[in-house]
Amino acid sequence: MTVEYDGERLQKVLARTGLGSRRVCEDLIGEGRVVVNGETAVLGRRVDAEHDIIEVDGALLPVASSHVYYLLNKPAGVVSTASDTHGRTTAVDLVPSEPRVYPVGRLDMDTEGLLIMTNDGELTLRLTHPRYGVDKEYMVEVDGEPSAAAIRRLRQGVELDDGITAPAKVGTLSPSLLRITIHQGKNRQVRRMCEAVGHPVRRLVRTRIGPLSDPRLPPGEWRVLTAEEVRSLARAAAGGVATPD
Repeated sequence: MTVEYDGERLQKVLARTGLGSRRVCEDLIGEGRVVVNGETAVLGRRVDAEHDIIEVDGALLPVASSHVYYLLNKPAGVVSTASDTHGRTTAVDLVPSEPRVYPVGRLDMDTEGLLIMTNDGELTLRLTHPRYGVDKEYMVEVDGEPSAAAIRRLRQGVELDDGITAPAKVGTLSPSLLRITIHQGKNRQVRRMCEAVGHPVRRLVRTRIGPLSDPRLPPGEWRVLTAEEVRSLARAAAGGVATPD
């Protein structure tokens, strides 16, 4: 029995995202590299771009025209929630009000840096769930000068009250300035790790999410992510991108 689907031809939707020409996209489908709603797609398949979940080589392909993606450089003093009962400025207040978007994960109020804002729930899940292992990189100014032993503890994993942390990538930029990369999302994780090794955080700035960084984006400002940046985030969430050390 042949199942008929309403909507656009799959290769047309794929081509619109910039993957390549329709012929290239037809080849991707023919090679069995495209999955729609968990089912390997075949040539001639039609899809609803607003609702169907499309993956290429295991990576989610954001295709819905109603989805928007912003990159915000969150300043200190702004909370990473959609609303705040204490009347504080929220991340949502700093980006366009329509369509409604939400933060992908959280940065605590005193932490600065990059925060993705979107209404794409599927990509949000993949970027925040530990199983996908998307790296987040931070510049960390700490009290004192961490010893080689303290750096080693951070790299190997630190015992916190909610369990031991996964190994982190740690580099020393100056005696009191570290670059720490983690893929977990424990509450206030970097701050608690540094405090546990005897060097409380003075200033914390997130500088990279997966493959995405933007040192030229001023604090408090936002911009729209490019289609390639959205695809690169989706590939990172599928384990398809090697992020820099």
